[in-house]
Amino acid sequence: MTDSHGGPPLHNGAATTEHALLSLDDGDIHVCQDGPRDAPALLLIHGSASSTRSWDPLVPLLSGAHRVIRVDLLGHGRSATPDDRSYALPDQAGRVGTVLDRLGVAHAVVVGHSSGGAVATALAEGRPDLVSALVLINTGPGLHAFIAPPGDAAGLPPWPPTDEQLRLFASTGFSRPGYRVPSELLDDVRRMTLHTLTSTMQATRDYLMRQALPERLAALRKPLLVVFGEDDRRWRSSSAAEYRVVPGAQVTLLPGLGHSPLLEDPARTAVPLLAFTAVHSVRAD
Repeated sequence: MTDSHGGPPLHNGAATTEHALLSLDDGDIHVCQDGPRDAPALLLIHGSASSTRSWDPLVPLLSGAHRVIRVDLLGHGRSATPDDRSYALPDQAGRVGTVLDRLGVAHAVVVGHSSGGAVATALAEGRPDLVSALVLINTGPGLHAFIAPPGDAAGLPPWPPTDEQLRLFASTGFSRPGYRVPSELLDDVRRMTLHTLTSTMQATRDYLMRQALPERLAALRKPLLVVFGEDDRRWRSSSAAEYRVVPGAQVTLLPGLGHSPLLEDPARTAVPLLAFTAVHSVRAD
């Protein structure tokens, strides 16, 4: 695959990263891959108002033992941002499944951060053949666990927003007040349209309102690891215990980290993730 998105290269310390735009019926989807192509597949799904770049610090820790695949969901990052397509989570998950099919991936451990964990769940519901196991990182189990942001950060900024407006909007995504969100992530949010931003956030709410994630996952009976930054300012970390209704679920809390442990401390985040994938990964045929 070649780097066909036309943008600047990513600086994630992985010299072998390959980028491509895959043309799907609903628009082009940006995909990047790291690691040996014959290694077990590990799919990483970002959250709302984020992109594949959010995984940059973690990927070098994972790509030695895995074929690491990242996808910019439709409406995000360097994927297309159409206003006339569905952003419902089952539809987003369906596109991710098509991407894996195009890449020749038959089985993958699927990791989702924040609302990306809900997309991962929807993928397991729609394509159980593809998903060998699931990892949810700071994914709230239901809307009851959501922490309303403080007044200054509660609403969407004017569009297009300034850097400081975006930083305020993103401030609850980290445990430390004043954490400087990487400028590359701000650029990716700014590439979104107001329609895609509001539609994707509403799609997550709709999915959680219909049924809480622990109930969905209990029915799927897939191996599950839940990792939560204990100081999450968006979802109550105590709600991670609700996932224990899933048979065999593992729940790991990371003290001192917030909603985005993959950015705040990738090394600590990688430890439980690698231990889990060592057991549940499926090597390519």
